[in-house]
Amino acid sequence: MTTSHRLIAISLFALATGSAQAQYKQPPEPLLSTMRVPVPAAPNLDPTGKTLLLVQQAPYPGIARVAEPYLKLAGVRIEPKAHTRHDMSSGYGIRACLAGFTLVDVSSRRQTAVELPKDACPDWPLWSANGTKFAFSNTTDSSVELWIGDAATGKTRRIDGVKLNTILDHEFQWIGDKDALLVKQIPANLGAAPTKSAVPIGPDITDATDSQSGESSTYEARDTLKSPEDETLFDYYASSQLAVVEVASGNLRNVGGEARVYSEISVAPDGRHVLAYALKRPYSYVTTWERFAHDVIVMSVDRADHGHMIASNPVADRVPVRGVPIGPRDFHWRANAPATLIYAEALDGGDWKNDVPQRDRVLSLGEPFGKARPVEIARTTQRFAGLSWFADGNRALLSEFDANKRWYQTALVDMADKSAAPKTLWSLSLDERYASPGNPVFDALPNGYSVLREKGGAIFLAGAGASPQGDRPFLDRHELATGKVQRLFRSEATAYERFVDFIGESGDFLTWRESQTEPPNAWLRTPGGALADAPQGEAAFASSAAKVTDFPDPAPLVRQIKKRLVTYKRADGVDLSFTLYTPPGYKEGDKVPAVLYAYPQDFADPSQAGQVRGSEHTFTRLSDYRLILLAGYALIDNAAFPIVGDPKNAYDTYLEQLVADAQAAVDKASELGIDRDRIGVLGHSHGALMVANLLAHTDLFRAGVARSGGYNKTLTPFGFQNERRSFWAAPKVYDEVSSFFHADKIDEPILIVHGSDDANPGTEVTQSPRLFQAVRGNGGTARLVMLPFEPHWYTARESNEHLVAETLDWFDKYVKNAAPRGKAK
Repeated sequence: MTTSHRLIAISLFALATGSAQAQYKQPPEPLLSTMRVPVPAAPNLDPTGKTLLLVQQAPYPGIARVAEPYLKLAGVRIEPKAHTRHDMSSGYGIRACLAGFTLVDVSSRRQTAVELPKDACPDWPLWSANGTKFAFSNTTDSSVELWIGDAATGKTRRIDGVKLNTILDHEFQWIGDKDALLVKQIPANLGAAPTKSAVPIGPDITDATDSQSGESSTYEARDTLKSPEDETLFDYYASSQLAVVEVASGNLRNVGGEARVYSEISVAPDGRHVLAYALKRPYSYVTTWERFAHDVIVMSVDRADHGHMIASNPVADRVPVRGVPIGPRDFHWRANAPATLIYAEALDGGDWKNDVPQRDRVLSLGEPFGKARPVEIARTTQRFAGLSWFADGNRALLSEFDANKRWYQTALVDMADKSAAPKTLWSLSLDERYASPGNPVFDALPNGYSVLREKGGAIFLAGAGASPQGDRPFLDRHELATGKVQRLFRSEATAYERFVDFIGESGDFLTWRESQTEPPNAWLRTPGGALADAPQGEAAFASSAAKVTDFPDPAPLVRQIKKRLVTYKRADGVDLSFTLYTPPGYKEGDKVPAVLYAYPQDFADPSQAGQVRGSEHTFTRLSDYRLILLAGYALIDNAAFPIVGDPKNAYDTYLEQLVADAQAAVDKASELGIDRDRIGVLGHSHGALMVANLLAHTDLFRAGVARSGGYNKTLTPFGFQNERRSFWAAPKVYDEVSSFFHADKIDEPILIVHGSDDANPGTEVTQSPRLFQAVRGNGGTARLVMLPFEPHWYTARESNEHLVAETLDWFDKYVKNAAPRGKAK
């Protein structure tokens, strides 16, 4: 869509609502200056553990960046000007620039700023296997460049002659332990871009006349192709030439034959073979490129031919809801073998509704490709979710996942011994946070691949450490033979400190620590001796810590904000929690206005629904709705709003549970000094639907702000959130959940905000104007704000500043300064 076409669309929204496009507003001080505080850096440790690369993210790009014209093709948004991707891989935000990099030598603490070109727009850096270099892309006005950084000096240089193709991601990868990269670059002979005819050459037609039957997922219908001209444009921008770049010399040589539309590419551990997905026609008009027909190919980095065909999969636009495509899928290289592919195939037709003893089989395929035949190495009761290999041998951790019950299982297996039964290490709900064992810790091999870290017959697990008192991250040692678990480290109760990675073979490890008063910083921990009588759940070993970085507090005013974790119960006994923030200068007992923020979550087990999430000991950084704390409001943040029940029918009681969640939160907040007569409610996406429903079905809130919501669920008739029944199977549920059908009951003021270029199929742009018209037409108080060029999550500085200003004005008028309530309706 061109800029002029999008501006026309925005104008149509304005005409439909009886308003005009306004200038961007800014919130008052100190909110504005706090919004512009730099974002904390993110740690990126090199594979050897010697050098920490601190990645500085930019707070917000300008609206000019967000408004850059783009094309919508097969689920990606493409900027023709620089032949690059406009949106992030998820499709929910804008692909923005990073602000810069800093190198930190872990042993000496010496910091070196990375030299970047003027007006650089770098993306996330990728370390080489030996940790001496890192590569990153840099987007200019006309192309995406490849740059190399030196870990010792911080100097960088561009590889001349390379124009990366970032459209389908996977634009470059280091080749094992070599000083070389495999890249997807724009073909040299690409020529001029095709143009779409100003006069249509015919109608847009979407076909569903194939012989397949049964319900299928439609949630992937995001920015799909619409015409043969779109197909031609997609081929033009998504086609890549694979090439090897020798870093020292800058020399390039093509691999894989002529250019094709490559999506995923992956170099084997041996550094000689490449796995590639090549998309092919006929393309689908009802799903995105991830479901297009494709060939799976293994080629050599030393030859220019297309290599060996491993699989040829048809278009997968009839995949059942929560199902998987039939045929070979999820190809990846075995980490501890030179060149062996692992992949899965569904045994249930890809449909979870089919009752079968095993859902997937796992296969292995090695050299010589083109002649060898695959070997079945495992079957899983539920969906195959990956193999994590040890450094050598045939042992691995085999994981499987039940998406419907949200249940996962991990077992120790020996792929060479068919007689040995898998040994289950853990099997539990994904929602069971308190008993979560954590995630395995990996070591990097010299070839760049990662394998399980094993010492003395034990693996290591790091996790969030959820508890009734909040998250306290941990590091455990898990003995494979006995199942004995030793806790090596646990964050202290008054801070939030998480494991980052081990430093080589010494046993020392890096952490990222913060507290309510300490900004996030890197720390180096050295293990000590065993502790006598360590309490249950606490670390059984001592460790000493030394600070590696020392970032100052960027916003001292924010430290005057206090927060605490609050637990309470719903009327039916379900445990709930929220984090209560109080504004600067707050005195215990003061009756202050407040805003409640929540996002409803689905749970099958009530005991898991109430498990505490997050920590009150993180470093408070104000952005988005939290800035309202600087305007005299309290914040009831991340209030638990569980929808509990069998996944097959939990939404039968959605409304009554939603109201019960809100009632419990308001009752508890009022006990703690919140003025229950002056509470607003705010939510985004599924949380926006919550806002509209609470205003329609309760009198708990004086006003609401609903952002990027989907208010009429009949427009997503094949399921939403965890509801998997179609509209035709459960019409009453769709009616009760859809606040659009109850707009006549929304008699508190509602501010409706939406990004005008939202690509999320569940929250299409038309949803918000239609709700606005419904509330307005029924005599309600409403305001509609359409943020130009914004996707599902708002990106531009101007948009976010305007959003905060609008939110503050709305709550000031209808919550903080609202007249006392009259007689309840």
